[in-house]
Amino acid sequence: MAPINTFALITAQAAAPGGENALMGMLPIILMFVILYFLMIRPQMKRQKEHRNMVSALAKGDEVITSGGLLGKISKVSDSYITVEVTTLADKPVEVIVQRTAVTSVLPKGTIKAL
Repeated sequence: MAPINTFALITAQAAAPGGENALMGMLPIILMFVILYFLMIRPQMKRQKEHRNMVSALAKGDEVITSGGLLGKISKVSDSYITVEVTTLADKPVEVIVQRTAVTSVLPKGTIKAL
């Protein structure tokens, strides 16, 4: 019986370092994913959340810049679209309909008059 116990003891001791070594081999990959999350994924999710909140808070009279580069004042707001007054020609406002998500930033009041 003694040789069987010795064999089991030797096998158990040999298997332990192999499992620990595999974990140490995976550690750099796990560390890279953690760094990737904090440097790239988390800030992008934060920007998306801020943009979503800005788009949901759009109201008539806000001065905005769209992703196409248009600068104007919101004249109408619906669920998916907004109407942006770009300029006035012959006492008629020129209005453009754009998607709400096309708004990249909301400007402070009076910015258009200053230009």
